[in-house]
Amino acid sequence: MSTPLPCPQCTLENTYHDTEQWVCADCGYEWQDNESTAEAETDGDELIVKDSNGNLLAAGDDVILIRDLKVKGSNTLKKGAKAKGIRLVRGDHEVDCKIDGISYLLKAMYLKKA
Repeated sequence: MSTPLPCPQCTLENTYHDTEQWVCADCGYEWQDNESTAEAETDGDELIVKDSNGNLLAAGDDVILIRDLKVKGSNTLKKGAKAKGIRLVRGDHEVDCKIDGISYLLKAMYLKKA
């Protein structure tokens, strides 16, 4: 990891690197460093997604919900519901799957590998 960068907004040097971006502890501003963005682009299309237990997920895996999830405009997905043949996608919700014939985008932190 590189040395702390000064905040582009308030120019103070009380910053830290938080997984994918830099955060200013004084003003709360968040930004991405050009170097870390360049490193991410050179890695290629490899997408690393881990479930709630830290196991790596791959396309085609089966997963199980570890808690009830409320779905906007629908019923609740119950704990223990199984999704077969998942697909990994980029974004906030990393897993694209079907449960009971309905397609959902879910966060991997609410899933465990079956």
